[in-house]
Amino acid sequence: EVQLVESGGGWVQPGGSLRLSCEGSGFTFSNSIMTWARQAPGKELEFLSGFLRDGSTYYLESVRGRFTISRDNPKNTLYLQMNSLQPEDTAVYYCDAPRIGRGQGTQVTVSS
Repeated sequence: EVQLVESGGGWVQPGGSLRLSCEGSGFTFSNSIMTWARQAPGKELEFLSGFLRDGSTYYLESVRGRFTISRDNPKNTLYLQMNSLQPEDTAVYYCDAPRIGRGQGTQVTVSS
């Protein structure tokens, strides 16, 4: 059974940082394209960042320079380091492996 379990969300003040983690199981994590997406209230899901099959990374323009994606293949874990968080970053953040599965999400709230 494929499982993707996110953790690390929470409340943070503007300018703060959070590190999200996503542990995968039930599939070959090391060979898989892995991405982070988020959905804010009333908005569509948007893909923020991801690892492509060749190991390169991409970032949505609005998070480039503030967010950093990384992975630890032996631990089957994907990370998203988020710095300089702003209220507009408030959303449910999902770990997504295209055509494999998506986690349940972790809430990130940025407010003063």
